[in-house]
Amino acid sequence: MVTTPETSVAARAKYEPVIGLEVHVQLQTVSKIFCSCSTRFGDPPNTNVCPVCLGLPGALPVLNRKAVEFAVLAAMALNCRVNETSIFARKNYFYPDLPKGYQISQYDKPLAEHGAIEISVQGRTKRIGITRLHLEEDAGKSLHEGFANSAETTAIDLNRSGVPLIEIVSEPDIASADEAYEYLTRLKEIILYTGVSDCNMEEGSLRCDANISVRPRRQKEFGTKIEVKNVNSFRFIREALEYEIDRQIGVIESGEKITQETRLYNSNEGKTYSMRSKEQAHDYRYFPEPDLLPLIVDEKWQAEIRASLPELPEARRERMVADYGITEYDAQVLTFTKALADQFEAAAKVAKSPKRVANLVQSELMGRLKAKGLEIGHSPISMTGVALSADLVESGTISGKMLKDLYDLSFERGRDFPAVYEEEGKPEQSRDTSALERIIDEIIGANPKQVEQYRAGKTTVVGFFVGQVMKASKGQANPQLVNELLVKKLQT
Repeated sequence: MVTTPETSVAARAKYEPVIGLEVHVQLQTVSKIFCSCSTRFGDPPNTNVCPVCLGLPGALPVLNRKAVEFAVLAAMALNCRVNETSIFARKNYFYPDLPKGYQISQYDKPLAEHGAIEISVQGRTKRIGITRLHLEEDAGKSLHEGFANSAETTAIDLNRSGVPLIEIVSEPDIASADEAYEYLTRLKEIILYTGVSDCNMEEGSLRCDANISVRPRRQKEFGTKIEVKNVNSFRFIREALEYEIDRQIGVIESGEKITQETRLYNSNEGKTYSMRSKEQAHDYRYFPEPDLLPLIVDEKWQAEIRASLPELPEARRERMVADYGITEYDAQVLTFTKALADQFEAAAKVAKSPKRVANLVQSELMGRLKAKGLEIGHSPISMTGVALSADLVESGTISGKMLKDLYDLSFERGRDFPAVYEEEGKPEQSRDTSALERIIDEIIGANPKQVEQYRAGKTTVVGFFVGQVMKASKGQANPQLVNELLVKKLQT
C-alpha cells in the first residue's frame, strides 16, 4: 500500500516514529581480522584470500591486535564503556558469501557498551544513546550481473570476507529522519577524526541499516518494527525514513496492520519495497567461538589506547572559537575534516587575522568550490594560500576586488594563490593620491546630480562615488583612501 503525502501530513501529528540505527564500519587495518590477507579494496576478485578467511577445515583464526586497538579507540571516542573482558561468538546462518556458514562476531559480552552522541537539530540538543559497539568479521560480496542471452548471474568475491568491522548499535532514541541524518553525520565525523576508518560508503566502508516503527503519541509500547537495508548514502537514508514513516502511518490509519519485514529503498522512485518477511527474530544459535580466547583489554592497554585519542570535533570547535575569535558556524565548517582543521590552525598561527582567514574560506572559497563541484580537500587554493591572501587584504596591499580576481585566476589555472599572485606580478592597491584625485575630480564633474544629493544631506550617496572610482581604477585603488578623498572634495 502506498499512502499519499496529504494523508500522512494530516495523520502524522497523531503518531511518533521510533528509530534505531545499526552502523557497520570497516576498520582501516592492513590485514584482515583473523588472518594476514590484505584488506586492500579493488583488487581482482578472490585474490586476497587464504584457508582462514575461506573457512577451510583445520584453519584457525588469530586475532589482529590493531583491529582491537582501532575498535577500542572508536568506542572511547563515542563515550562507550570498554569492557575489560569480551567474548567472540559464532553467529550461525547460511548465505552464499559466508564461506564458513557462520560469522565470528560478539553477542552477549561485547567489547564496549553504553555510549552516546549529542546531536543538534533545529537548535535543540539531544543525546542519542549507543547500546553497544562490538567487533566482527565482514562477509564476502555477491556480484549480480545480467547478460543479454541469459538470466541474471551471481558471482562471489571473497576478498572482503574477514575484513574487520565494528558494529555500532544505537538506542531507539531517534525520533525523526532529520535526527537520524544528524546522528549519522556526527558519528561519521567522529570516526574519521579517530582515523580508524575512511568511512567510504561507495566502497562499503560504512554501511547502515535502519529499524523504524511508529506508535500513537504517549503510547509506551513500540509499534511493529520494519528494517530498511542497503541504503548507500545519508541523504537516501533520510528519504527512506521519511517515506517509511508516512507509509506506516497510512497503513495504520487505513485499519490494516504493519507486517514485520525487511525492505529496500529505491532512490529513483523514492519508495521502499518489501524484500523478505521477518515475522520473528532469526535464531542465529550464538555460542562462544571455541578457537578464540576471551579478549582481555586491561586498564594498562586501555590507557595506552586512550593516549592516542585525538581532540574530537566538538571539543575542537569550542577551542577554536575561543582561540581565534571565529564564529561557531565558521568552526563547524573548518572542522569538517581533521585535515582541514589542521591546515586552518597551521595557517591561523601565522596569519595576521585568523578571523579574516575564516571569513575568506566562507565568503570566497566555499562558493567557488561548490560551483566547480569540488570538495574542500581538492581546492586549488590551500589554507596557506588563504592565509597569504588574508594578510594582503589586512595590510591594504590588495583590495577585496583584486582578491576576487586572483581567486578566480587560481581556480581557472588550478594553481595555488601564492603562485598566481607571483605570476600576476604581485599587484598592489594604488596609493598614488594625485592620480586618485584626478579620477575623483572627473567622476564628481560627470555626476552633478549626485553631488547635489550629497550636499543636501544624503551622505549615503558617497558609496556611488566610491564604486565609480574603483571601477575607473580597475579595482586597484585603496577604498579607504578613496573614501577619505571623496568626502573631503564633496564637502568643499
